[in-house]
Amino acid sequence: MFTIDLMSRTPIYEQIYMKIIELIIRGELNENDQIPSVRNLAKETGVNPNTVSKAYQELERNGVIHSLPGRGSFISKPNEQILKEFIFNDFDNVVKEAIVNGVDSQQLKERIDIIERKQRGEKK
Repeated sequence: MFTIDLMSRTPIYEQIYMKIIELIIRGELNENDQIPSVRNLAKETGVNPNTVSKAYQELERNGVIHSLPGRGSFISKPNEQILKEFIFNDFDNVVKEAIVNGVDSQQLKERIDIIERKQRGEKK
């Protein structure tokens, strides 16, 4: 479920935070789903429980998860603004990489149009 890149410049707690957001966007975690306890996720990923706790605190502060004393942490109703920020951040990174590799803005726009048509069920 969770993989941590120890060589990444992104702090581990941010990687955990972003992974949970990603799982929500993909539909792998839904409202009221329970997430692993701090201790279990720390053991699973091999990181310090304080690091996992920091990620969970940030997720709770942003309304992504909520904790129930004695029961654990659960996915809250999705906060559309946080999800959009995550999606746009990913989108920006992909667009930057595409531009660096020679894809021009017209090609990107055409690709977006194709994806939109597919989402609407249109054939070309």
